[in-house]
Amino acid sequence: MESTCLRPGRGLHEGDTTMGPLAMTPVADRVPTDVAIGGLPESRLRRVTEYIQNNLHRELRLAEFGALVHMSPYHFARLFKQSTGVPPHRFLVRRRIERAAALLAQALPIGEIARSVGFRTPSHFATTFRRMTGITPSGYRSGGEAGARQGSTVIILEPRRVWAGEEFPRPH
Repeated sequence: MESTCLRPGRGLHEGDTTMGPLAMTPVADRVPTDVAIGGLPESRLRRVTEYIQNNLHRELRLAEFGALVHMSPYHFARLFKQSTGVPPHRFLVRRRIERAAALLAQALPIGEIARSVGFRTPSHFATTFRRMTGITPSGYRSGGEAGARQGSTVIILEPRRVWAGEEFPRPH
């Protein structure tokens, strides 16, 4: 099989000039500057993250995010993960937990905080908060209240992976 070489001003075949001067232009030089290679363009990523931050109190769906940036939900999810390193749902849950940690410094009931950051029940909120931070919301409030008021950030733990036949350690 004969390999074809692109030359300036030539297309794939001898005499074909359809590609013009782009035939020898490196691909990196043809990519717009606002596009993260392999991810969402910066402006679209910013639009989605701002939308998430402003709508933490309600149920958010992947289809909404896709529609916001004019993409299918599946394509959006792939590009979002390439851009941020985490899937959209994990990003959303992290933002909810961060907002909740800030609200725990106030004297609001935990159930009210749970609803204000998009959790349907206080028990689901408490379970998720503990899984993400390693401490319950009431424990965070009592032990971390002073730090939370001074503007410290909550540490989000990476979720543990469970493999078949293995149990992960239980906290004491």
